Amino acid sequence: MTHATPLNRPAGHLLVEALIAQGIDTVFGVPGESFLAVLDGFHEHRDRIRFVACRQEGGAAFMAEAQGKLTGRPGICFVTRGPGATNASIGLHTAFQDSTPMVLFIGQVASDQRDREAFQELDYRQVFGPGTLGFAKWVGEVHDAGRLPEYVARAFHTAMQGRPGPVVLVLPEDMLTHLTTAPVLPRAEPATAWPAPGALRDVRRLLLASQRPFVIAGGSGWDGPACQALERFAENWQLPVGCAFRFQDVFDNRHPNYAGDVGIGINPRLAERVRAADLILAVGPRLGEMTTGGYTLLKAPRPDQQLIHVHAGPEELGRVYAADLMLQASMQNAAKALETLAAPVTLPWADWTAAAHADYETNHATHAVEPLDMAVVMKTVQRLAPADTVYTNGAGNYSGWLHRFVRYHGLQHHGRTQLAPTAGAMGYGVPAAVAAALLYPERTVVNIAGDGDFLMTGQELATATGYGARRLVCIVVDNGTYGTIRMHQEREYPGRVSGSDLFNPDFAALARAFGWRADTLDTTAAFEPAFAAALSSGQPTLLHLRLDADVSTSRTTLTAICQAAQARRVG
Repeated sequence: MTHATPLNRPAGHLLVEALIAQGIDTVFGVPGESFLAVLDGFHEHRDRIRFVACRQEGGAAFMAEAQGKLTGRPGICFVTRGPGATNASIGLHTAFQDSTPMVLFIGQVASDQRDREAFQELDYRQVFGPGTLGFAKWVGEVHDAGRLPEYVARAFHTAMQGRPGPVVLVLPEDMLTHLTTAPVLPRAEPATAWPAPGALRDVRRLLLASQRPFVIAGGSGWDGPACQALERFAENWQLPVGCAFRFQDVFDNRHPNYAGDVGIGINPRLAERVRAADLILAVGPRLGEMTTGGYTLLKAPRPDQQLIHVHAGPEELGRVYAADLMLQASMQNAAKALETLAAPVTLPWADWTAAAHADYETNHATHAVEPLDMAVVMKTVQRLAPADTVYTNGAGNYSGWLHRFVRYHGLQHHGRTQLAPTAGAMGYGVPAAVAAALLYPERTVVNIAGDGDFLMTGQELATATGYGARRLVCIVVDNGTYGTIRMHQEREYPGRVSGSDLFNPDFAALARAFGWRADTLDTTAAFEPAFAAALSSGQPTLLHLRLDADVSTSRTTLTAICQAAQARRVG
């Protein structure tokens, strides 16, 4: 079989062809003069791929990160050199900590100007290189137009294999204009690993010796069949399952084996259950600070519980915890392998599992809060929104109500339904929601944002309007303060507030200026009709919720936190 020789075309056009070959039909970015040849390539192939022009590189990188979470393949972001790249670094860091496949393309100064500190020049291997903890798995710079397909293929493989994560490819401006006949390479598929048979026997042996086992599932690399296999494994062995911080859609929250989310604002009963467990089976998560309660639920480096750690990246196994058993396996394969383990007829922990789920249900009980009850708001969202709704949020105390009161479905039902940064990045939720609405226009997307969180990337409402997002609702919880910081201030320095007050605009008026529908609400009763109208409107809608600053979290108030801190000091 012979292949036609590709036409002689600029490398910028070849890059776009390579992305199309990788199955990419949408990329996010902010245009820059350093990659004009690529922008021209998007115009050339506009019937097969679109470039979504965002309003700030941080928002664009967040959108690409959300794309990676939603699709399981690298999200794509283009930014220009210098300020463009550094603005995008927050999305890169989020992708790294969340183990999300992503490729960030950065325009670079022309080759004959390198190492002169030319206009906006940076050395990206030094800025984002693998030796710089928390930015990229690999940084490459392409100097030969003919090798561009090789670099793109390597970027996709690196981003998806082992522990997924972000990759940076640097594109000198002059290289992108060079003509080349290089052909694109085939679609990259990640190499996956299966757990060793002997290790599976050891998993079964440790389970059989246990009295109070507990599964923590999370991390990236999951798909629908893997989540279904994990569910069957939990059913076969009657195991209680908790989800790692902001990976609540890995296991169906409606399942009788579900025990809740192991993260910030954890149900106190669940925290005690994790501590009391005699065996932790961690399938997929890194077991970072948020999931381990600051390395206290599982003490580092040697937990009180026996620990089985399953992770796709060998570099993560043994990195923090000295586990009793470590299995390097991709999630798609690990879950299917665990499902094959034969369980005995009777198991001693059936009541333990039932009690764990009962604690989760009890955690949904609420006490009335007036005039605006965020628990009721979240339960109303859950009741009225379609089952396949995608929920997004950034960072802040407001997210505690979303995580506590919305029940996420497993990926086997509707794919990803939770987009949230384990990196704790403020401003993530709005761009992630815009990306989800543009990538899946048939699905409803609900973003929950704090007032401080929203204003970090709220300009991306313009991107949603410009590219025709419709089934998108943004709920802004406005309490006039950086709530998490204020909470910690009252806990550590009661009554000494500094720097955490916010001076906010009229969020509804701001949204209307971007072409959105908008309402301002300050009572619980007003929310349900407003949200129902938003869902049926066919327009992006912002709901501005005015909340008293004293309502700090889903469990306590600032007044209570301050009084407790003062009592400790007196004591």
